[in-house]
Amino acid sequence: MQTSFLSQQFNAGFLAENSTACPANATICDGTSCVLPEDTFNQTLSVVLSTFLTIMLALVMFSMGCNVELKNFLGHIKRPWGIFVGFLCQFGIMPLTAFLLSLAFDILPIQAVVVMIMGCCPGGTASNVIAYWVEGDMDLSISMTVCSTLLAMGMMPLCLFIYTKMWTDADAIVLPYNSIGLSLVALIIPVSIGIYVNYKWPSKAKTILKVGSIVGAVFIVIVAVVGGILYRGSWIITPKLWIIGTIFPAAGYTLGFFLARLSGLSWHRCRTVSLETGMQNTQLCSTIVQLSFTAEQLELMFTFPLIYSIFQLLFALLILAGYRLYRRHSIKTKTDVEKTAPKDEKENSKSSAIINGGFVQDEMK
Repeated sequence: MQTSFLSQQFNAGFLAENSTACPANATICDGTSCVLPEDTFNQTLSVVLSTFLTIMLALVMFSMGCNVELKNFLGHIKRPWGIFVGFLCQFGIMPLTAFLLSLAFDILPIQAVVVMIMGCCPGGTASNVIAYWVEGDMDLSISMTVCSTLLAMGMMPLCLFIYTKMWTDADAIVLPYNSIGLSLVALIIPVSIGIYVNYKWPSKAKTILKVGSIVGAVFIVIVAVVGGILYRGSWIITPKLWIIGTIFPAAGYTLGFFLARLSGLSWHRCRTVSLETGMQNTQLCSTIVQLSFTAEQLELMFTFPLIYSIFQLLFALLILAGYRLYRRHSIKTKTDVEKTAPKDEKENSKSSAIINGGFVQDEMK
């Protein structure tokens, strides 16, 4: 009996010294099988992140609203050609692209479903910030974001019903209408206040906009970094989903731009539609996935929204850098031409630009 007691003491000492056998914070330990206390790090960080993001999002959308002219915004609502083109991109191009990518890479059914959910989500608010930096049409950008979020309540179930029938029962996917509703509130109220400020105090609105655009850029980076920390244990995933997560946003940006151009929209609106198409509401996608699937299924699919989020931001930054380089070269070239061209030739060039449209017209506005 004494030998048994000594043996238990030896085993306890061995386990305490050998951290690989049993962690020090284990509550129950039997050899290498240990029961650990619940890790509240993710839960705490998630609550802090949600609170912080809500406040930041409201401030950013308020500042973006300060760049919206009420007359132009209502003009897009009354003559919604740009919004309609965005609608075709958001709920036409993106779900179809998701479907084709899932078939082309022959991924697991449960993984195809998460790709489809991402493709059916409405546009994200980050697109408004990037649209500002690439000198897009902010009135169109915000109206598209609001309308796509509102229409998502009907279009998401329809698109998922059409495209996911071959992989799963569409009824198994839970759509968080409350989250979509909160997104709408978080969009409409701050933007409305920003529009009012721009109407009453335009000079102050410009200052708020400059500060808000910088805060918005920081906000996007913080979301990406903290999201990676929050889900640090979820990065082991099939290479096929990494490839799809890379191709998908790039396809959204490209196809959205070309469809907008084919529809006759001006260049700055093409940039806007492109960003609104490629930048999806990845937080909404993550919420739907968590509500709809088991822990075992989540291991195969949960990381995809994070992957998409990373690459949609990366490509958006590349678009921004490319546009800024173009602008710098364009202004330099235009200055050189104006210095050397005769006065009559300048006036003819300007009138031709107004008639023909295109890049020159946009930059002259």
